[in-house]
Amino acid sequence: MSGERKDRIDLAGAGWLVTFALVMGINQVLVKLVNAGLAPVFQAALRSACALVPVLLYAHFTRRKLSISDGSLVPGLFCGALFAAEFMLTFSAFDYTSVARATMLFYTMPFWLACAAHFMIPGERLTPLRVLGLAMAVAGVGWALLRNDHPATEYALVGDLMCLVAAFCWAGIALLARTTALSRSSPEMQLVYQLAVSAAIMLPLAPVFGDLVRDFTPLIGGLFVFQVLVVVSFGFLMWFRVLAVYPASDMASFGFLTPLFGVMFGWMILGETITLEFVGALALVCTGIVLVNRKKKAAAGQPAR
Repeated sequence: MSGERKDRIDLAGAGWLVTFALVMGINQVLVKLVNAGLAPVFQAALRSACALVPVLLYAHFTRRKLSISDGSLVPGLFCGALFAAEFMLTFSAFDYTSVARATMLFYTMPFWLACAAHFMIPGERLTPLRVLGLAMAVAGVGWALLRNDHPATEYALVGDLMCLVAAFCWAGIALLARTTALSRSSPEMQLVYQLAVSAAIMLPLAPVFGDLVRDFTPLIGGLFVFQVLVVVSFGFLMWFRVLAVYPASDMASFGFLTPLFGVMFGWMILGETITLEFVGALALVCTGIVLVNRKKKAAAGQPAR
């Protein structure tokens, strides 16, 4: 990818963004598969701890500024705490609900961010078009929660609600990154806060939720390594590279692809049942994402999930 700054998404940029969405989509399936071998909170803690290493190496070799002297320490710690809550909820939710439903509900984050930004961020008012997108998304979420004819477990609704709360946490992280001194930090420093603080919180908490290791096999170990090295490390590297070349507002328009791919991989790999009602709810949510993100600046430092 050329380092030259461009004013629109070209074919190469679209290819990178679709690849990124694919990687993030399959990530949801990997989390559920690895849950069979590692307890959810322990898996999330290990992922944060392991992913911190390539982030630091990348920042070092690209000479990106990593500093707490810019006043970002307190909001950075809050950001890391929200990140821990987000992934404790998301990873645990996969024990109860399907990948398809979890992915759709988790990626409602842009709607909750848009609502909060309307009141908290100047210039981020809800236009009629964005209100329409928000209404479509809320309708889609409501439809999905009310109609689950093929629940993964008897506690599927609990898992669904956990993913919604996790989406609120993600929106909170994006708000902190834009409304506090954290906005002066580099995207890499924002990720360092998220990964380091979340690992410090989740590692000691993990034993509280039961056995750390379940039915661990070499295959699950390989999937976890793939998740850390390809999904998280390659994912954030790709995101920052694309963000440095292409307009963030145009990149946001590709946000609907990740939940689509997550649902597709859940069906293809895990054999999850996709009903017509769920397809309708997903269509409402994805259309809402496109409308809410129109000409909306993507939050830097919020790549891989």
